[in-house]
Amino acid sequence: MAKALNFGDLPKGYCELKNAKTVIIPVPYDGTSTWIKGADKGPDAIISASMNMELYDIETDSEVYKTGIFTDKPVTQKTSPEMMVSAVKKRVENYLALDKFIVLLGGEHSVSIGSISAHAENHKNMSVLQLDAHSDLRFEYHGSKCNHACVMARAAEICPIVQVGIRSMDTSEKKFLDKKNVFFAEDIHNRTDWINKAVSKLTENVYLTIDLDVFDPSILPSTGTPEPGGLLWYDVLVLLKAVCLKRNVVGFDVVELCPNDMEKSSDFLTAKLIYKLLTYKFIGVNG
Repeated sequence: MAKALNFGDLPKGYCELKNAKTVIIPVPYDGTSTWIKGADKGPDAIISASMNMELYDIETDSEVYKTGIFTDKPVTQKTSPEMMVSAVKKRVENYLALDKFIVLLGGEHSVSIGSISAHAENHKNMSVLQLDAHSDLRFEYHGSKCNHACVMARAAEICPIVQVGIRSMDTSEKKFLDKKNVFFAEDIHNRTDWINKAVSKLTENVYLTIDLDVFDPSILPSTGTPEPGGLLWYDVLVLLKAVCLKRNVVGFDVVELCPNDMEKSSDFLTAKLIYKLLTYKFIGVNG
């Protein structure tokens, strides 16, 4: 039997549950995606890429892995999107009860619903910050309210939401869109003056859901629904630093990597993004 891989290929003692502040939960689910299939292979690709990542962060002069990162077994429920959401919620609840910080690895964006629900029940005054190319505000899609195109509609039923990087949506979603809490990609391109405004709209506790198609396809092409005109690496880092500095990030997910054997940079960017965000959370913005 092949050895199970741990995020970051950490030294012994730093990847065990008892010593870990962070728990990585893979959810290789791709049951409702509607264009390029393969997001179910995303978690394995992220973890595999992370094995080749330097664990020292130059920016903060730190090694956040020393706070402990445990990689759990995948959530494998695939009977229906609704049952998958329930299984994810239960898994997340179990670790929140142990006071762990949860990082969910998708899979398609529908995996976020259960995690958002569990975190909202565990943290008062929570909002969701969505980084995404798509608004994902359909009330239901293809017969399910737990479709990937409905994730933010479900989140908005639970708590306030702020959306960043949006540049694609259906006309049916307009009635659910709260424009004062949406930062469209075309309006924030090559600017940073919007970031403090976006952060000001978030509550004390923040859950981050990061759909990788928020990035421009020029730097992250391997996603199921790529959209031109996206954010770049440092654009996203500046926002994440501001959020971690001014709000309490209670958990996050990273979804919609659709790995391509001929293009590994997207996998590595994703692993690095996760490690960077953990660094900002536990080490701080300035180290």
